[in-house]
Amino acid sequence: MKNIVIAAGYATRLGELTRNFPKPLLKIGRSTILGRMLDDIDAIPEIDEHIIVTNHKFADHFRTWAAEQHYTKPITIVDDGTETNDTRLGAVCDLLLALDKLQIDEDLLVVAADNLLFFSFREFVDFAREKQTSCIMCHEQPSIEKLQRTGVVELDDQQRVLAMEEKPQEPKSHWAVPPFYIYRQADLDLVRHSVENGCGKDAPGNLAHYMVEHTTMHAWPMTAGRFDIGSLDTYYAAIEKYGKD
Repeated sequence: MKNIVIAAGYATRLGELTRNFPKPLLKIGRSTILGRMLDDIDAIPEIDEHIIVTNHKFADHFRTWAAEQHYTKPITIVDDGTETNDTRLGAVCDLLLALDKLQIDEDLLVVAADNLLFFSFREFVDFAREKQTSCIMCHEQPSIEKLQRTGVVELDDQQRVLAMEEKPQEPKSHWAVPPFYIYRQADLDLVRHSVENGCGKDAPGNLAHYMVEHTTMHAWPMTAGRFDIGSLDTYYAAIEKYGKD
């Protein structure tokens, strides 16, 4: 299983902090946002490589960082060639670029690079192995306003995904979808041809929505919370919580 980290954004909401520096490599205590995520994922036996997809503007930052790491699994940096937010490929196209460039043909763990988790991805990988399908995560979100800004799924009593909507005005459940996915090898042909068949390019949830409509997927309910570091407020809150670790 490959761990593919989507890290090609430009983090415009963090202002000067990320004008010339990638958000996933911002410091949180003695580590970084990305480092804390990989500390967990690297220990999963099924994972055999970490693939970081970034943009040309920040690729050298990631290469320098990767050269200093000592994970048990190798790190590969993929440069998508873009240099501005206006020319970005979008998360789905960045994933497809990595699949094509590295000729990947095995199960994928696909994660956004700007989250701190209060649980282990080990649980998610175990769930996907039990279900033997591609999988997404979900968590209960009581706020209708927040549900209107994310993907929302309907599930049966076996956690099979019945339907998914992106940013619904009238959410049909309280199950929100964070940007963490497992795509099984058997579904990679669907993934590879998703954009040419109408899948949106920008957000990783676009691909999940497309896949729900074309194959069987299950959703794993998160067992704890996370920091989604999308603003200065959440970044400083993460530092406050983990700044001494």
